[in-house]
Amino acid sequence: MSQPPLMQRLATTALARRGWLKAGLASLGGLWLAGCDQLSGNPTALKVLESAEGLTRRAQRLILSPGQLAPEYRASDISPTFKANGSIDPQDPAYLAHVANGFADWRLSVEGLVQHPMKLSLADLKARKARTQITRHDCVEGWSCIGQWTGAPLADLIHEAGLKPEAKFLVFHCMDTMGGGGEENRYYESIALADVFHPQTILAYELNGAPLAVPHGAPVRLRVERHLGYKQAKYIERIEAVASLKDLHGGKGGYWPDRGYEWYAGI
Repeated sequence: MSQPPLMQRLATTALARRGWLKAGLASLGGLWLAGCDQLSGNPTALKVLESAEGLTRRAQRLILSPGQLAPEYRASDISPTFKANGSIDPQDPAYLAHVANGFADWRLSVEGLVQHPMKLSLADLKARKARTQITRHDCVEGWSCIGQWTGAPLADLIHEAGLKPEAKFLVFHCMDTMGGGGEENRYYESIALADVFHPQTILAYELNGAPLAVPHGAPVRLRVERHLGYKQAKYIERIEAVASLKDLHGGKGGYWPDRGYEWYAGI
């Protein structure tokens, strides 16, 4: 069945936006190779990201059904090397202690505006239903990789915890600090409930059939496949259901959004 003219125009707009964003990022040249720290201090880079956010969010919400999937690929499409994004070797003492004992004492806390708070070991998470998907990771620095992720569907976990009616977002609190350490530099991200319950949103504990290595976010990272790479929070230790983002850290919903990046970051 062909799409109505309006839907065709919206779909074209969304695809054009993806191409425009990539072209805009590429036009900034070698800066992207320097990583997110330098991007955060570049007004031109931030303007590209900020101007795209509203268009992306409106287009995605209009043309994509709540369960519509991001493209998935064949095993033959998997990148020979999957490049790590963001932090790749956290030196926070608590995290290093978890690495040293193989994450035996690590627990994932599900808390905040939930009916049944939970603390799950890595074994608990792996004992639940798993989903495996081969998807493309698009980094704001301008590169992409295809990898196979396996993990627990986030929707199942949140249904189990039971959201309270006032909950509007999930916040992912991580074990790595950026920019010299300190709680003000602790990495975090957040997503809206529409993305929480998307079937491809998983808490991944394997990449390409092997347990996550430290550079890729061990023991668990978020995969929210219709968004840029910096939304894919790594080294997660707490998931918090909240009604608002304004009282968290810089009030913008994530480490990089607090520093001028767009919060939604859809692709």
